[in-house]
Amino acid sequence: MKEEKYQFMSEAVRLSLENIHTGEGGPFGAVIVKNGQIIAKGNNQVLKTKDPTAHAEIVAIREACKVLGTFQLEDCELYTSCEPCPMCLGAIYWARPAKVYYANTRQEAASIGFDDAFIYQEINTPFEQRKIPMEYLPHQEAIIAFQQWTEKSDKTLY
Repeated sequence: MKEEKYQFMSEAVRLSLENIHTGEGGPFGAVIVKNGQIIAKGNNQVLKTKDPTAHAEIVAIREACKVLGTFQLEDCELYTSCEPCPMCLGAIYWARPAKVYYANTRQEAASIGFDDAFIYQEINTPFEQRKIPMEYLPHQEAIIAFQQWTEKSDKTLY
């Protein structure tokens, strides 16, 4: 079993190494495994797609959900070449895989210029003190969407 895990991680790492040469994005790769088979792969595509959310884990999650026809990955494992950033961590929790394996740490990522420490700090900073200001702007009709959702009898909770 350990050798199998190593093979899956090797594929995620291979994708990260490949990305250095393709120029699609940073040196990050991820694979999603279900029942001992890779069902999705992702590499960082931020530069290729001009999409700051196109991290390897997000790309892999999107692909796995398409393959499985679902928005949750409960019976899957995610192997990623680096400890997930805050955005990817949030996506991982929404996707609900059974387990995540990572190779490099966030400290190692920071040492090569991918430092997410400021995002972790911003999460706990009051809105009015954040580097990107956030302001509560209530709208009378905004709550209507929440009320209608609450009353909807055929909704799918996630």
